[in-house]
Amino acid sequence: MAHHFARSLLVLASLGLSGCAAFSPDSGMNAVSELTSQTIHKDVAFVRTAEGAETVNAGVRRLLSRTLSAEAAVQIALLNNKGLQAVYNELALAETELVEQSLPPNPVFAISRISGNGASEIERQVVGDILALATLPFRSDIARDRFRQAQLRAALATLRLAADVRRAYVRAVAGNEMVVLLTDAKATAESTAQLAVKLGETGSLNKLDQAREQVFYAETTADLATARQIATSAREKLARLMGLWDDGLDFRLPNALPPLPRRPQALPSIEVDAVAHRIDLQITRLELTALAKSLGLTEATRFVTLLDLAGISRRTQDPEGPPFRERGFEVQFQIPIFDGGEVRVRQAAETYNLAFNRLTERAVNVRSEARDAYRAYRSTYDIASHYQREILPLRKIITEEMQLRFSSMQVDIFALLTEARQRLASLRGAIDAKQRFFLAQSELQTAVNGGGAPAAGGDNPTTIAAAAPADGGH
Repeated sequence: MAHHFARSLLVLASLGLSGCAAFSPDSGMNAVSELTSQTIHKDVAFVRTAEGAETVNAGVRRLLSRTLSAEAAVQIALLNNKGLQAVYNELALAETELVEQSLPPNPVFAISRISGNGASEIERQVVGDILALATLPFRSDIARDRFRQAQLRAALATLRLAADVRRAYVRAVAGNEMVVLLTDAKATAESTAQLAVKLGETGSLNKLDQAREQVFYAETTADLATARQIATSAREKLARLMGLWDDGLDFRLPNALPPLPRRPQALPSIEVDAVAHRIDLQITRLELTALAKSLGLTEATRFVTLLDLAGISRRTQDPEGPPFRERGFEVQFQIPIFDGGEVRVRQAAETYNLAFNRLTERAVNVRSEARDAYRAYRSTYDIASHYQREILPLRKIITEEMQLRFSSMQVDIFALLTEARQRLASLRGAIDAKQRFFLAQSELQTAVNGGGAPAAGGDNPTTIAAAAPADGGH
């Protein structure tokens, strides 16, 4: 009987294996690569071999050989950031869970021998989990949804890294631009302060005006030191995100941000685009789907949580008679006297409702975030554009006119210097406004595609597990 039962288990297992998942060549990275290329048009790489590492290093060295653009910095980070590689390792681990959940349970073979007073008994058992075999297709389907979630989480981590790199790049380049501006301003302020001292020695300048010129020089010196520190810290953060160290730290950045686009983007359907494309929403939708399937499985198995079938073969040797053999089977199951499965069903139902409310909340928030990001994008564009088209040209005209009047001795040197200070303030405001625009542009992209900071109650891989039947449906 045990032999027949073992063969039956093998037949059932072979039927289950027909739907089993197998390890993919790229550990599920194909979906991550497709989402990344469609969204931010960048390549990703899961480095698992020495040859792959050398290919990535060669690509990084090639990108570092030129002055970095924002796109090049993002590409370096996606290839070289070890934290992102760790996320891809987690994806590979998630695939092992998928394969494991799609395999039929292994049968258990047991043998025992009892002897005494010349008699002996040998018993052999083959035990199979019938309930696990019966629920295998459902558990495999749920596992595939979970793996799809893991792929989306890896893609979301990729987008988050890209967004972080863009923001760090903007701050680093804007820091460089501010340092260049203040370096020139400091040189001018130093010359003015020295001139004020000489004029004071001749009695042509009173102490009040001398102090004004000297304090402007001192303040500009302090501002330059602060700007250098900010630029250095921004550069270090960018280097960390790109995963650079040692020789890679001497990368070159431009001294100024690129010019503003000629016109801002018109996104009349930004809310629809965000709801359709946000990866965090896709993860939450898949979570809800998996929970619905898990709830159905829990309801289907609420009364039968343990069902084992054992084939038994026993051989008994009696010294007073010929040996004899016994065959049979044993069925073991739990009797739902105290727990009829209502607790598990209630847990699954409440977990599903929780996920549904989280999804609804997230969808509402995504629409709001998209609207807010677009308003900030348009506002910062208008402000930065106002500086470029109105304030700075007018400041240039005023400076030129003041220089003409100084040449004709209509104004003195200090009136000219006062105008120079005001022009410096406008230039600093223009740099800050342009930096805010490019940061808002990055935030707009993350609002539509995902990649912002993790939301409270967002994608949580443990949520589904809480509703799934323990031990594969027992």
